[in-house]
Amino acid sequence: MLKKLSLLAATFIVATGTALADPVSGGRANAVIQPEPPSLMLGLVQNGPTQMVAGNLYESLLRYGPDLEPLPQLAKSWEISEDGLTYTFHLYDNVKWHDGKPFSAEDVVFSADVFLRETHPRLRQSLKYVESITAPDANTVVFKLNEPFGPFIGIFEVGTMPMIPKHIYEGTDYKANPANNTPIGTGPFKFVEWTKGSHILLTKNEDYYIDGLPYLDEIYWHIIPDAASRSVAFETGVVDILPGGSVENFDVPRLTAMENTCVTDKGWEFIGPLSWMWLNNREGPTADKRFRQAVMYAMDREFAKDALWNGLGKVAQSPVSSSTRFFSDDVSQYPYDPDKARALLEEMGYDGTPVRLLPLPYGETWQRWAEAIKQNLEEVGVKVEIVATDVAGWNQKISDWDYDLAFTYLYQYGDPALGVARTYVSSNIAKGSPWNNVEGYENAKVDELFAKAATAVSKEERQALYTEVQQILTDDVPVAWLLELGFPTIYRCNVKDLVTTAIGVNDGFRDAYIEK
Repeated sequence: MLKKLSLLAATFIVATGTALADPVSGGRANAVIQPEPPSLMLGLVQNGPTQMVAGNLYESLLRYGPDLEPLPQLAKSWEISEDGLTYTFHLYDNVKWHDGKPFSAEDVVFSADVFLRETHPRLRQSLKYVESITAPDANTVVFKLNEPFGPFIGIFEVGTMPMIPKHIYEGTDYKANPANNTPIGTGPFKFVEWTKGSHILLTKNEDYYIDGLPYLDEIYWHIIPDAASRSVAFETGVVDILPGGSVENFDVPRLTAMENTCVTDKGWEFIGPLSWMWLNNREGPTADKRFRQAVMYAMDREFAKDALWNGLGKVAQSPVSSSTRFFSDDVSQYPYDPDKARALLEEMGYDGTPVRLLPLPYGETWQRWAEAIKQNLEEVGVKVEIVATDVAGWNQKISDWDYDLAFTYLYQYGDPALGVARTYVSSNIAKGSPWNNVEGYENAKVDELFAKAATAVSKEERQALYTEVQQILTDDVPVAWLLELGFPTIYRCNVKDLVTTAIGVNDGFRDAYIEK
């Protein structure tokens, strides 16, 4: 027997428990994107800014509501077999790529089974449970699993499984394909132009397969490198939307106090952003567990939360965010304790070898945070050299493992099997990506526990396994966990229904409209 998932009306997207109220068509959404994305080809690059812009160009089979429940996107309905091994998706009719070519189930097979298996390290961890992906007809796709994988219904989000046009990419060098510069998706908006250092312009997809959507005529993404200028652009009415992370935290109280200004912290439920510092486990002082533990004790994370993040977010206790399924606080704790840090460094015989610290090039808050960590570490006797880069340079250095300590934040995607395991399992160690096991951590027991937890049937069994793995990881400290980040989206109150799903602005412009 099959468990039938009922079709939800595609224009009835739940945000506050009510349907969209009298939306009107027309207008341009002026939004900030910070920093400038390194690329808009979502199948190759998954930086936060790329997902934010490109999530409105590309689509996947499903969207996810605030409670992480699946909603239709390219798939209008779906069934899951009782044994949890077969997922059948029925696609909308008459979907077209932005170049006018028809979208079909063959594009889904190509995207998931060919393109993304090669290019997407995080998705690859889930696809290892997939035995076959087939297209019995143009509007039907069947995923057959080799064993049950509980979180599987959660992998069909646009940043995780974007649909890629087979007719453009099949048989090409994906990274060198000229279409990467003019991205072609099925989404509600189409790419028009990208003037580097200035703006990215998207226009309404007039052939979108859902009648009446989108409402907006254009999205104009303003690229404003200077943090103060981004705030001024909102204050003076140049921009109307400040997505999470686009202004410095110390500007948030002033901006949100303005007239006709709304703010929400919703739209991050699926993403669960968790920040940490990569610690190179392969060589140098960071290869010693005691050094890594010393880093944890040396950092004043409460100061960072209160002084640098305006009290937004929470101090991270574990590799699993407290908002993600199967979090446990029954783990090793690392309060701010410089004396413990010094004792661990003395025990390991640390000889004063300097370490290189790579900030995240996402604005002044991150630079200040790097300087605060440098001060914390130097207070316990660790000499630190800050190495500055732009976004492309940061991607390259992390991908090449050319660092000692490096800031990052990654998304958790609602379940440890989807967004956490990828950072710690040894099978995900590979040069060339900043989103896999970059630190080079290897622990056979951790690999085993993550594998068992992903396929365990009961929630109780999964919780026990994930608790054990969190206990091992917080003792080994393969990375230095920082904060569960809080990102407010600030916008004019006449911009309606911008945040309607669990990834917020990343796919929210489909339903957004400007009240006249």
